[in-house]
Amino acid sequence: MKRQFDPAVLEMMDRPQPVSPELERDLQRIRQLNYYFGSYSLILKFVRRWIRPGGRVRIVDLATGSGDIPRVIVDHARKIGTKIEIDALDRQPATLQIARKLTAGYPEISYIEANILEWESEEQYDIVLCSLALHHFSDHDAVRVLRRCRELSRKFVLVSDLCRGWVATFGAYLLTSLIFREPMTRYDARVSAARAFSSEEMSHLASQAGWHKFGQAKFVFARQGIWLEKASAGLIASHEVETGRTERRKVGFLPR
Repeated sequence: MKRQFDPAVLEMMDRPQPVSPELERDLQRIRQLNYYFGSYSLILKFVRRWIRPGGRVRIVDLATGSGDIPRVIVDHARKIGTKIEIDALDRQPATLQIARKLTAGYPEISYIEANILEWESEEQYDIVLCSLALHHFSDHDAVRVLRRCRELSRKFVLVSDLCRGWVATFGAYLLTSLIFREPMTRYDARVSAARAFSSEEMSHLASQAGWHKFGQAKFVFARQGIWLEKASAGLIASHEVETGRTERRKVGFLPR
């Protein structure tokens, strides 16, 4: 199954638009999909390893959408007594307006309106996250995103996304035919399944972006992730991340 990507065709949520009931409903549906189909649990598997009780952590979440993943992370950090600051980046002003409204009561999160490919940060972060966004980019720009993730991090990077294949394609069509039937959600979910990278393509993109000794695994519900870790974080290199369906992975250090 070949990747289908046309840079001239944007997903509906990526198109310039004001805040609308349709956009708010679509972002709500994405949050529901993230909750029920593994995105939150995937992120938390790594966050629980990387964020230590009583510590202090700086995180950037690239292409944050409505800011749901930063809120999940802050909730976890509060439980374990970790001081946390998250910069949540997205290029869509309407989406960020909705995110800010949903994030009242989360002073740990700051929102930044910017394009990942153009944004320049004056600092590095302990953890760099990019979730369900890489398929929005061409192969060339996906390499640029992965390279930027590596450059922004001084400790950890996690990039997670859909994994292209029959499970993702059939699942997207089934869910948007029976449950998530709103036009924006239906269109974007089906386009996303077709634009997602295979695990082999994801590995190749990471190598092109200068990632070395990185971890990679498939997860349940057609999810996949690649990550980088540094030895100075005190992790045991052989420690395995529990997944719904884990592949053999490599664990290494984040190049400087």
